[in-house]
Amino acid sequence: MAKLVKPGFKKPEDNGKLDFRINDEIRVPQVRLVGENVEEGVYPTSQALRMAEEMELDLVEIAATATPPVCRIIDYNKFLYEKKRKEKEIKAKTQKTVVKDIRFTPNTDDHDFEFKAKHAERFLKEGDKVKAYVQFRGRAILFKERGELLLLKFAQRLEEFGTLENLPKLEGKSMIIFISPKKKKS
Repeated sequence: MAKLVKPGFKKPEDNGKLDFRINDEIRVPQVRLVGENVEEGVYPTSQALRMAEEMELDLVEIAATATPPVCRIIDYNKFLYEKKRKEKEIKAKTQKTVVKDIRFTPNTDDHDFEFKAKHAERFLKEGDKVKAYVQFRGRAILFKERGELLLLKFAQRLEEFGTLENLPKLEGKSMIIFISPKKKKS
């Protein structure tokens, strides 16, 4: 029996990424048919292949691990297209978070503070996370309170654009906070 596949069909060369057995590649005595235009149930593989041939479609093994394997009578090219499209949609929906760093010193001036706050505001509007930290050098570690106040003031300045994830905490010679963007109301 010759393979029934639509003209112009090429088997995907994704190294088995979309690995489905079709038509004569299905070598089990019985299959469970599901789907549209078919009475669901267990059929001999030869009968299922004849049914697919009559409909001018392909018999595609959907779940090979089931007993008996689950098959559908569908257009294989269309099936692959739909599957790839769904994967693409899922990939597009996953959001990539970018963390932007903003560095201060305990003695950061008001003008510099405002300049950095405006940059952080822009980052948050674009949907990026902001990591703000005060870098202590040498004896400046003695002024931890000044660094903490600076970061809290920074978080307060940006509260309408983002939410503070954690209170300032000292890690090594730097004090860090993270500000995540507020969710856009749909």
